[in-house]
Amino acid sequence: MNLDWSVVWQNSGALAQGVLITILLTFCTMLIAIPGGIVLALMRLSSSRILSGISACFVEFFRNVPIILLIYWTFYVLPVFTDISFSPFGTGLLALALNVSAYNSETFRAGINSIRRGQTEAALALGMSHMEAMLKIILPQAARRVLPVLASTWISLFKDTSLVSVIAVGDLAHNALEIRAQSFRVLEILTAMAVIYWVLGYPQAKLVDRIYKKWGVKE
Repeated sequence: MNLDWSVVWQNSGALAQGVLITILLTFCTMLIAIPGGIVLALMRLSSSRILSGISACFVEFFRNVPIILLIYWTFYVLPVFTDISFSPFGTGLLALALNVSAYNSETFRAGINSIRRGQTEAALALGMSHMEAMLKIILPQAARRVLPVLASTWISLFKDTSLVSVIAVGDLAHNALEIRAQSFRVLEILTAMAVIYWVLGYPQAKLVDRIYKKWGVKE
């Protein structure tokens, strides 16, 4: 077997650009999905059946549809029925944000429900409104409880961004596969792609371990 690892260095610029797109897509997705998850969680916990029902339908739909199908549907089907089209990057961002928002919603809902009801009652007894109690007492504690889970979601999302390569988003996976197709160096390029993902992902995974040890809540 004749291996030529020089193809990796020759295309290092394209691989580096793909890494930046991967990081940017992950960051932008969480930037949308964290507040989106909070809003959905508060809607689900609302006393309004309409708001709770809308949130429940949203979460149960987007949490149970495969991301790859959601990406395809948004990119190919949505423009046909609505004349609304997005760039490949925008499509990937939208699909990932919808999916991760649904998961974050359940994470935040569990965190909020884990706070003892007595704290809310004490806040109300002090003259706070339900909204003030939620913003000043419940959400700050819930945020700490869900931080380790959100960190794990980030790691999962970082790898899942590779799915958007199917619609030509220039992320690491897409650029690596393009180089593979042009150079016919399958083993070298796929190995390099795996190594890059590992080098980027391993420190993040260890950071998540530290977050769990430091901020993980044990009852």
